[in-house]
Amino acid sequence: MKSELTLKRTINTLIISAFCMSNPALCIYQASANDTFFFTHNTVHVPETHRTDSDISPCCGMHGQSSYEFAHLYNNLPFEMPHVTRPEIPSRRVSLTDFGAVGDGVTLNTDAFARAINALSEQGGGHLDVPAGIWLTGPITLKSNIDLHLDRNAVILFSSDKDLYPIIETSFEGLDTRRCTSPINAWKEKNISITGEGVIDGSGDAWRPLKKSKVTSSQWKEKVASGGVLNGKGDVWYPSEDYIRAEQLSEKGLNVPIGEFDDEFWESVRDFLRPVMVSIRECENVLLEGPTFQNSPAWNIHPLMCKNVIVNDIVVRNPAYSQNGDGIDIESCENVILTNSSFDVGDDGICIKSGKDEDGRRRAMPTRNLIIDNCFVYHGHGGFVVGSEMSGGVENIVVSNCRFLGTDVGLRFKSKRGRGGVVRNIYIRDIYMTDIVTEPLLFDLFYGNMSAVDAMKQEGEYKEPEAMPVDETTPEFRDIYIERVVCNGAARAMYFNGLPEMPVSNIHVTDCVITSETGAQICFSKDVTLTDVTIHPEEGEPVTTYKVENYTFRKTKENPEK
Repeated sequence: MKSELTLKRTINTLIISAFCMSNPALCIYQASANDTFFFTHNTVHVPETHRTDSDISPCCGMHGQSSYEFAHLYNNLPFEMPHVTRPEIPSRRVSLTDFGAVGDGVTLNTDAFARAINALSEQGGGHLDVPAGIWLTGPITLKSNIDLHLDRNAVILFSSDKDLYPIIETSFEGLDTRRCTSPINAWKEKNISITGEGVIDGSGDAWRPLKKSKVTSSQWKEKVASGGVLNGKGDVWYPSEDYIRAEQLSEKGLNVPIGEFDDEFWESVRDFLRPVMVSIRECENVLLEGPTFQNSPAWNIHPLMCKNVIVNDIVVRNPAYSQNGDGIDIESCENVILTNSSFDVGDDGICIKSGKDEDGRRRAMPTRNLIIDNCFVYHGHGGFVVGSEMSGGVENIVVSNCRFLGTDVGLRFKSKRGRGGVVRNIYIRDIYMTDIVTEPLLFDLFYGNMSAVDAMKQEGEYKEPEAMPVDETTPEFRDIYIERVVCNGAARAMYFNGLPEMPVSNIHVTDCVITSETGAQICFSKDVTLTDVTIHPEEGEPVTTYKVENYTFRKTKENPEK
């Protein structure tokens, strides 16, 4: 039986299908037998993804089935990638209430979660069932061979008491630093999962700063009345003066204090050390399937330096105003499947990273072998994003059958001088977008730690950048293949903004239809091919170029829209 979450996404998919039926020229592509995607003309397929416990033995494995459940994602995969399988979890089950927990939304259950997980761990693992109720708690630390399973009416609500979250050494925004312990965390564990149909809420509003421009007047008044402090202009709310002090020690627009500090300093700026909500570090065989993850203090879900990860059939939500409210940030991971999920967040939706600057290059762990399929991204700075922290490299990624509905950017590649790293072998196909605020396709190698909307607002008289020497700090984006993209509504059709010393190169865009206010602008690029790309700008030329080497715009069909 399908879960209600899957049913909701089925309805959303049918809406897009109706759009295709009323605009057949935009959705004419038919799949071959070997293609891996869900949209064809007048046809919608939504896979049955959410399974009851009786279908899975012992819990998270597909035992007894003759075929690999994600085999369709590997059809014609343009790189080698091993099958990613579910973690093996023993069939043993315990209930959180067996350990004294009370789901009344008032009782603090931190110790009950810890006792339950420790008891399971001592017996070799199993399933911790969280029944219906509101379970207030501090941080939950997962251990090997354990599944955290939420009843459909279960809400895990993390306390807003920041003293419950010890300060630890970790990585954030690609840098080695300290943060408060994440509400859900695991480090160097194997075979872990979070499943079920409940809700995990990080109480992020208590942690995040708030910009006045992003909320209504009544929301702003309520926030100011709750306490905290305002900046000098009175247009940003902060939890405390200590938060402002720590922010002033960070690179503009970022959240990691720069310098050497003692323990006393870190304790004094605890308010500033917003954790990601789900931190899975250096783990192997990870599954996230079913729950809703929402209201995170910073990023929502952050697999870091993990191997063999499946993220399937989840909902990720953050308020549109949430500062650094990314959906999922997959960083320095290998062999990952992300499928059948939806994201509605305050920053980037699906983001790929691999460390920042010297710290990232020293780690030298690229994100590689990643399949993303059948996902929605609603509000967010970007639908699918690479960077800007990509200093360890990114390679071998397929993105297919996704819908970006109202994001600031659709496909967003961003970096800057100083990062280094190579992004290559990215394959994107069958992407449908509406109401994109800036560009459906953006390469920005002059990323300035701001949203694409803010960057577009600041565009003024063009000043040509000078070429700099190429060294290990020079980022490189190349060998990227994009096909069958439909975008109905954008400010600019495309924007390629490479470096004079390192153009974005070998970019192939095929069979795309874009309706926008202005056409594509391609600068400092090399070996760019647009094949059967139709751009409908409200004004100006469909494509303009500047300092592009070996550029081809060609039509192989008499009318690519038919």
